[in-house]
Amino acid sequence: MNSPSLPQGIDSATFCLANAQIVLEDRIVTGAIYVNDGKITDVVSTDQIPLGAVDCDGDLIIPGLVELHTDNLERHIQPRPKVDWPHMPAILAHDAELAGCGITTVFDAMRVGSIPSGKGRYLKYARELSREMMELRAEGALKISHFLHLRAEVCSETLIEELSEFDENDRVGIVSLMDHTPGQRQFRDTTKFKAYVMGKSGMNDQEYQEHFDMLLGLRARLGDKHEAMVVTEAARFGAVLASHDDTTTEQVVTSANHGICLAEFPTTVEAAQACRDNGIAIMMGAPNIMRGGSHSGNVSANELAELGLLDIVSSDYVPAALLQSAFRLAKLWDDLPRAIKTVTKAPARASGLYDRGTLEVGMHADMVRIRPMRDVPVVRGVWSRGRQVG
Repeated sequence: MNSPSLPQGIDSATFCLANAQIVLEDRIVTGAIYVNDGKITDVVSTDQIPLGAVDCDGDLIIPGLVELHTDNLERHIQPRPKVDWPHMPAILAHDAELAGCGITTVFDAMRVGSIPSGKGRYLKYARELSREMMELRAEGALKISHFLHLRAEVCSETLIEELSEFDENDRVGIVSLMDHTPGQRQFRDTTKFKAYVMGKSGMNDQEYQEHFDMLLGLRARLGDKHEAMVVTEAARFGAVLASHDDTTTEQVVTSANHGICLAEFPTTVEAAQACRDNGIAIMMGAPNIMRGGSHSGNVSANELAELGLLDIVSSDYVPAALLQSAFRLAKLWDDLPRAIKTVTKAPARASGLYDRGTLEVGMHADMVRIRPMRDVPVVRGVWSRGRQVG
């Protein structure tokens, strides 16, 4: 994966990647990229290899991937049900895994809004985990750029309390409104909700019914109050506000009235079209693209792509799928630059980042070197702000 001309661990303040197929916003050019002090200083169309440059041997160079919603960190802190892993090694492993997949900017999704009572309980963890994440970042221990994505579960007992523990200094870039009340959105089919919950928690039928009734009660008692509070808190953080699993036009209109500008995983064509009509960016999951459909029975991301209703792709629960899905979209659209934009510029701009996501002068030198092999994009080098991290 590492360039033979610039081994991993050997950083250079000034260097050049040459003899590369450079993926720009609207075309691919053979050329060289110059980097100084973590920024791109020049992009040149040329077939020459400057003295001392890294010879990319015709490989593709794309911007570093920008991930807006990944549950991957949660998988590292709890690799098996009821198995808690030490946070520092979990964070470092998560960071290294993303870097190895070409992801150079991530918004780590952490749930806020716990249910500490009952069999199917969710315990608070986001405040302490995010604090440890930011400490490691300050110490220079992380390979890539990390921001927070707070997944605010309105169907909870402690949401307001947990949100109050964060402020504008916590790098909260995205706050998403989550509502996993059974019978709507992702879990319109309550039989699928039952299979999911019982499979994950090991509940019996009676315990499941008690959990089901508790969730409905929480939503009826606190849902509207929590939803309004999330909108207010996102503004306090200066964060982008996102919706999750919109299903109907009415839900999208409500999202638009809240000031939401990013829709995560709309579940129907109706909702996706309503997002487009309301100027809300549409994000779908890379696993949906790779599998050819949703594991929950919702709309296919490929169908939305064919309809022109797909702007951004998220790895969701498989980090490596982000890059792989972009190449699947490139085949579907017959347009690699357009597909790469769904995992670079589009998510960067949707999250308010204007210093990365494209290979242009002045941008962060976040870059990924790729060689397609048997229709699979193989990562051969990753640079984060000019430092080789993979």
